[in-house]
Amino acid sequence: MASSADVHIRICGQEIIKYDLEIKALIQDIRDCPGPQSALMELNSQVKQKFNKLRLRIQDLEQMAKEQDRESDRLAIQAETESQRRQMLSNQTAWRKSNLACKLAIDSMEKDELLRSGENQSTRQRKATKENLVETSSNITESLMSISRMMAEQVKQSEDTIGSLATSSRTVQETNEEFKNMTGTIHLGRKLILKYNRRELTDKLLIFLALALFLATVLYILKKRLFPFI
Repeated sequence: MASSADVHIRICGQEIIKYDLEIKALIQDIRDCPGPQSALMELNSQVKQKFNKLRLRIQDLEQMAKEQDRESDRLAIQAETESQRRQMLSNQTAWRKSNLACKLAIDSMEKDELLRSGENQSTRQRKATKENLVETSSNITESLMSISRMMAEQVKQSEDTIGSLATSSRTVQETNEEFKNMTGTIHLGRKLILKYNRRELTDKLLIFLALALFLATVLYILKKRLFPFI
């Protein structure tokens, strides 16, 4: 039967996979989004929420790895954590590219619609169209600034994630070095034990020979004193 910790690790892994798939689906929605700007901003808000949840679950998985008793389990979970972090960084890159492509497409479409409508209107309507164009351009600029700030936040989070990956890699390397040192120490201890066992056997043999020589000497002296004529 699986332990409670194993169940929690499995659930955490399943949630990470779920958030990853949801993020990929939202990125595809952004890539195919025909507009308007409000729809794009709503999709970006959903993606940001999913990334925050995914990041928390990856941190939970990393903490579970530190709590493992067996070194093999800890290393396996750490490797899975690093893999999920790399996947998250890949998703962030795809999100930025899809966002920019969709933004440019919507901007181009809106400008084309404004230009076409302007050609069929009167002078008075053209004036209104220009005002709408200015307002739309202002909204587009504001939206671009909002997207830029959001992307700046994601870049900072990506830098933090890369830093965590580097720390995890160093931890794994240090653990491997400790294993190598422990293996060498075990081999050395085994050799010393074998050496001491052989020495103990030799010492016992020498004591036995000395005792035999002592007894032989005692018997010889007794023989000379008690039976000098033999």
